[in-house]
Amino acid sequence: MAVTRDADDAAVIEASWRDTEKFAVLYDRYSAQLYRYAYRRVGPEHAEDVVAETFLAAFRQRRKYDLSRPDARPWLFGIVTREIARRRRAEEARYRTLARSGSGEVVDGFADQVAAAVTAQALRGPLAQAVGRLSPADRDVLLLVAWSQFTYEEVAETLQIKIGTVRSRLHRARRRVREALGGSNPTTAIEEVR
Repeated sequence: MAVTRDADDAAVIEASWRDTEKFAVLYDRYSAQLYRYAYRRVGPEHAEDVVAETFLAAFRQRRKYDLSRPDARPWLFGIVTREIARRRRAEEARYRTLARSGSGEVVDGFADQVAAAVTAQALRGPLAQAVGRLSPADRDVLLLVAWSQFTYEEVAETLQIKIGTVRSRLHRARRRVREALGGSNPTTAIEEVR
């Protein structure tokens, strides 16, 4: 079976059963997204290892993939989330570090961009601390939605939970973060500055 670059993920995975080299198409499609997500969760010192372990696990499990699902992104993010869970201490240490570091790089540019960056920077420490205090299950849901722009359905598929569970975990996580920030919503605070 010839696999083109625009073939759906299920076709790529099925083709990789006969020709293992075909699996590289999935790496090309998703490694950058998975790396960005892992980088934000566990930092640069662990992100590459997490992504490598994710693709190794995916490759080993590829024959179990449900070929009726054309999009492998939720499957891969489920694997990366489990890999991050194995490194939970590293992730929690990263949030503690971000919470303590109150300053970052100054953004050059227009006054609105600078004002937005200053507002966001002021919330960085408390926000990292609030996210670090969430339960791992609530944190996974919140960050899949916030950083990977997953729909509730994709989060449910990724974490193998019911959509109602996604909604309740996301609601609880947002409420706890908002409470930790004194009732303010960091996204609206940034928008008000603009």
